[in-house]
Amino acid sequence: MVKVREPAVAGTFYPADEEGLRRTVTAYLAAAESKGPVPKALIAPHAGYIYSGPVAASAYAHLAKARGRVSRVVLLGPAHWVAFSGVAASSAEAFRSPLGAVPVDLHAVQQVLQLPFVSVLDKAHAREHSLEVHLPFLQAVLGQFSLVPLVVGAALPEEVARVLELLWDGAETVIVISSDLSHYYDYDTARRLDQVTSRAIEQLRWQEIHPEQMCGYYPVRGLLYAAQQHRLSAQTVDLRNSGDTAGPRDEVVGYGAYIFIDTPPVAPE
Repeated sequence: MVKVREPAVAGTFYPADEEGLRRTVTAYLAAAESKGPVPKALIAPHAGYIYSGPVAASAYAHLAKARGRVSRVVLLGPAHWVAFSGVAASSAEAFRSPLGAVPVDLHAVQQVLQLPFVSVLDKAHAREHSLEVHLPFLQAVLGQFSLVPLVVGAALPEEVARVLELLWDGAETVIVISSDLSHYYDYDTARRLDQVTSRAIEQLRWQEIHPEQMCGYYPVRGLLYAAQQHRLSAQTVDLRNSGDTAGPRDEVVGYGAYIFIDTPPVAPE
């Protein structure tokens, strides 16, 4: 029998029924704009869909043209429930969402397990939402694909970059990093902080990313480190917070959508 990682936050972070979830994700994607080439990597938020769904869709809309071409997603997110060092793989053979099960690329998992700081740690995946909430968006835009799900604990950017380098491959592989931005500042303070973070991301300055700026601090720094090596170009495609989407403005959570492409962005006419 196939070992499946079942949804942990269906019905709380996003709709638990297939029809309602598909309708919700489709509406978010339809409202998002996408121009330019398919990105090699992206950063998208992982809060409840009512808060971060529109921003996540701004990133995922850029993968719509990749349907049928992208066959593997390397998905990294931060650990919210379990403290550990290094990178946690899963022993599951598939990850399920209400839209269906996504097979895990077991060969790729075995590849990264050869690294000394990567290990199987199922408890890091059991309750973790930072990976799970991305699956419905990926399923909606890509259809069929395999998954390399990794939860990142305390890890050096060079270590995360080594994982990404092992799995980089060609156009069939897309890298997704899961992260929200600032947490629980007032609206204006959060906007200022998130703009500073966005500028650092756009310039691939991983050294200027700090824990108070984003919960995905560890995987994001690793992507920026790898993006420097591969000479990717980063763009901010959306930057909002919960005060813009569905919440009050006295304490907000920031959300950013970023894409990383192999060629410089085309200047607007």
